[in-house]
Amino acid sequence: MKAVVYTEYGSPNVLHMREIDKPTPKDDEVLVRVRATAVNFGDTIARRMGKVSAREFNMPGPIWLIARMAFGWNKPKNGILGSEFAGEIAEVGKSVTRFKVGDNVFGYRGQAQGANVEYLTMKQDGYIQPLPANMTVEEAATVPYGALTALSLLKQANLQRGEKVLINGASGSIGAAAMQIAKAMGAEVTGTCSTPRMAAVKAYGADKVIDYTREDFTKGTETYDMIFDVLGRSQFERAKRVLKANGRMVYVSFKMKQVFQGLWTSRFGNKRVMCIMSNDKAQDLEVVKAMVEADEIKAIIDRCYPLEQAADAHRYAESTHKTGSVVLLHS
Repeated sequence: MKAVVYTEYGSPNVLHMREIDKPTPKDDEVLVRVRATAVNFGDTIARRMGKVSAREFNMPGPIWLIARMAFGWNKPKNGILGSEFAGEIAEVGKSVTRFKVGDNVFGYRGQAQGANVEYLTMKQDGYIQPLPANMTVEEAATVPYGALTALSLLKQANLQRGEKVLINGASGSIGAAAMQIAKAMGAEVTGTCSTPRMAAVKAYGADKVIDYTREDFTKGTETYDMIFDVLGRSQFERAKRVLKANGRMVYVSFKMKQVFQGLWTSRFGNKRVMCIMSNDKAQDLEVVKAMVEADEIKAIIDRCYPLEQAADAHRYAESTHKTGSVVLLHS
């Protein structure tokens, strides 16, 4: 079968097509004929991991070290990217009861990745669910990564109905999902993004959109119960002036500075820093599916590329021109 592989770290040029063996499902597994996969931020980081310094990495040094060892220090261990997918069941193991051949599904591979292939196997009780009735395979392939992460983080941050939330970095996978899930949870949501992405953030349902190239939210008059910072770009020292009493500064990406601030503010003061890591579970994808079917989570696709043009898709995903999700279509 066809697969997009990379045997070294680097630019999108390291991606190329190769024939590999088609997998055989075990008794409790299904074989999925992949129809679409997303190119998300995690894919581009994994592709460059050997070139990403501890300083550039968006998490503390110890986590960078673990990630380098997990992905491969000098060259990729896995060699196939793609963490989100959608397609159809091509074969089922003899113990499988949840799915049958022909079912349309979507799912998440996590750090194991490996979805940029014609066929992949998944455990029937893993991160795989029937395709949402109101989404195409292309749309569904862009949902799991951001939605699972955002759902977990907002729950851990104890978001409450009626709170005012600012999503700093609202146009990416996690930010767009966090904005929509926060709205579904009854919050009033403001999103920040660059000028070209304002229309997409409005389409996701933001109550207000701030163009961060023209306006600094930390200098504004609006105050928030929660600031949800996706890439750790805002400093607590500046942002706390627009946090309400008992407000939370939630960092999705953070460094040791923010970890120490979290420890300090958990004991002193009335405005907290929270550094949270996702603890999502397979059953959470069922919750995400229900939210999609309730029109609480939508997908906006910018461009689709055939699998053979994975390198071009990665170049566009890393560009400043991207205004929605980038999808690889499998023939």
